[in-house]
Formats: sequence, C-alpha cells, structure tokens
Amino acid sequence: MSLRKSFVATGLVALLTVAGSQGASAADFTFNEKTNADLAKKLKIPVYFAVPKSSWAPLPKDIKTTDKLVEFRHPDGLKAKGDVGLRLVVAKRSGLSARLGKSGLLQTGDILLTFRTEWGGAGAYPNIQMGISHTGFAYIDKNGNLRNLDNPMDGEYVGPGNLTSEHYRTLNYLHIIRPRNLTDAQKANLLGWATRLNAGAGKVYPSQISFNQDYNAPKFQPGRPLTFVKQFGQIALGQGNASGKPLDMYCSEFVWSLLSLRNCDPAKTADDFKGSRVPSCIKEPMEPMKATGNVVPTHGRSTYSGLADGPLLVVDQMELPDDVRKPLLESIFIENPAGMSKMSVGHRKVAEEMQPRFERLKSYYIGMTGRMWQNWRARLIGTGFNWAGIAENYSPTSYLVNTLLPEKNNNRTMDYVATVVIE
Repeated sequence: MSLRKSFVATGLVALLTVAGSQGASAADFTFNEKTNADLAKKLKIPVYFAVPKSSWAPLPKDIKTTDKLVEFRHPDGLKAKGDVGLRLVVAKRSGLSARLGKSGLLQTGDILLTFRTEWGGAGAYPNIQMGISHTGFAYIDKNGNLRNLDNPMDGEYVGPGNLTSEHYRTLNYLHIIRPRNLTDAQKANLLGWATRLNAGAGKVYPSQISFNQDYNAPKFQPGRPLTFVKQFGQIALGQGNASGKPLDMYCSEFVWSLLSLRNCDPAKTADDFKGSRVPSCIKEPMEPMKATGNVVPTHGRSTYSGLADGPLLVVDQMELPDDVRKPLLESIFIENPAGMSKMSVGHRKVAEEMQPRFERLKSYYIGMTGRMWQNWRARLIGTGFNWAGIAENYSPTSYLVNTLLPEKNNNRTMDYVATVVIE
C-alpha cells in the first residue's frame, strides 16, 4: 500500500471517529456539514466520481454495525440538482468481512468495484473509468460472513475469500453495486455457484478458467447464444471443459457470467448443462454496452447507457448552467502525466491506446449537453464511436454506469449501495 493511500484512509477513519455522531448500532447514513467539508479535502475526487441519489439502492433502516455510516455530498454538487455524492462506510480493515456480512448492508449477488480515488483528474481514460479498476463478486456464507470471489482465481485476488487477499488488503475503497430485484431463490442459486467455484478454485484455475488481460475482447457476441456462460457453468459443476482450452475471462466478464446463472439452481439443473443447447435458465444480468449510449438528451425509458458515458451522465443530472457545465466537461479530457503515473502499467497501456479517440469523445460530451443542433452533431459522433470496432462489452465501470440510467429506465438493472472506505 502506498504511503499516500494509507494516510488518506487512516485520516478518514480518525476524522469520522471524532466527528461521527453514530453509536455502535447505526440505523442509517447521516450528513454532517463540517464532516462533509473535511471529507471533501481527504477524498479529493472530481464530482463525476460521485453519483446522483437517483442511482442509490433502497436500504434497510436497521443496519447494525460499529463502522461509521456517512452521507457524503460533493461540494461541487451542493448547489446543483441531482444531489451528487456517496454513501461512505468508514471501517477498520480488521474483521471487515464479518462485520459487513452481519450488518445487513450487503447481500449475496452484490458486486465489488475497486475504486481508485487517486485516478481523479489523472487524464481522460481514468476519468472516463470513474476511478474503477477491478470487479469482484460478493456473497454471504453460511456463517453470515461476507466472502469475495474474483478472477484471477488466485491467492492475490481471492486468497481465503474474506477480503484479506493481497488485492483487498492493499486497497482503500470499494464501491458496492447491487443487481435489482434479486429474489431469495436467485440469491440461493448464486450462493451455490459461488461456493462451488471458490471451493474448486485450485483445481479449475488456471487450467479450465484463466484470466484474459484484453478487456476489449469480450466473449459476448450480439445475437449469439451465451455458450461461454454455459461452459462457465459446466466448469463450476465439475463437468470439465469440453473445449480443451481454458475459458479466459477478465474480472468483470467473470462476474457478468456468474450473475447470468442466477436463475439456474446448481443442485437441480446440472443435467441441463450436459446437453448441446444453452440452458434456458441462463439470462444476462445487464445488457452489454456499446461505447456510447442515447440517454442524453431525451432520458427516455428505453434509452441505454454506453461504456464511456459515466461522467457525462453524472454531470447531465446536475443540470448546470452552460458556463459551469462546459469547463467541467472539458476538464475530464485534460491529460495529467503525474496522475497517470499512479496507474498500473496495464491501465496506462490501455490509456495510451485509447488517447487518439478522446478528442472526438470530448466533442460528443459537450455536444450532447448543448443546444439541439449540437445534440444532432454529437449523436453522429457517438454513432461513429459505436461503429469503430468497439465491441459491446461489460467493463468494470459498466456496472456503475448502469446505475446512472433514469430510475424507471427499462435497461436499468443495477443500483449503487455504498462505498466502503477501508483503513
């Protein structure tokens, strides 16, 4: 862990230990003006790294935890619409999985997004990614503890599966995203799949399931059956890998595939995975996204979001005046070499490959929130992006982007739960 990240997280916990007003059994997230100002200085994130309240999931009113529950409102959004901010669960690292599991805040099926606050303002690529670098899957085990399951399915990312692997013990921020309307039966199914995969990780990884480092090469193909999800299920059921080569998946694709099995009971549908067809119980949890969507400016119920739309959708919901909105959108695309140095080598490589496209994306951003004639021009630019060889995909950021769709949008399948700040 870097000294900076350790200092920031420790500072947040110390700050809220003093300023927080909640006791050992917190009922809800609360707002405190002074604490909010101090948090803003500590987090140092741009406003488009926060999310509007329309994206927030409904939560129980009796969350039981000794961790601090704080509602953070971004200063740049205090005078704007959309009420942009984050729910913060500020927690000590020791015993984290047990406390989160028993708090009632998380549930089986939740998605864990690694959130890098230091990416804020680092350049177009990290800004468009909204600081998100990795996707994991959460489930509550029989003892009531929170467990994680990730790809790579190794010691660095999964480890004991209780947020103590190298990856989780060296990060400070996790966004929690929740698939909408999961039934008890679906959660039970997901628990069964996750338990099998975690128990068999040493046998199936990397010989049957391996890690794909190319996030621009999804297995999903529009109009084609989800054969790779069937294969994923076969491996989890111990039926082997008929293809003879490992099923390579990146982290967010792994989670997308696992959630696609939510209607399949692994104890009752095993025979369905032995046939030649894809089992009818397999269903995608979220529509894979094109590069850009069409939510702005109509906000219709059948509109969809794009992989690169995250900051645009946050700023759009703030309904800022032109003289404030345009400079904010332009700032997303300012390159910052010092900030880029804080990213991993792999993410810097992707950022460099994508750089030639960002000027056009900037025109799309500014045009889509401008006047009508600008909207039409920007829509053409967005269409060009979608034809430029960018496959329909489910990047780590896409789960958060989906929560930014209008609350009653037909394509909205995800909600934002909270952000865990870990000491």
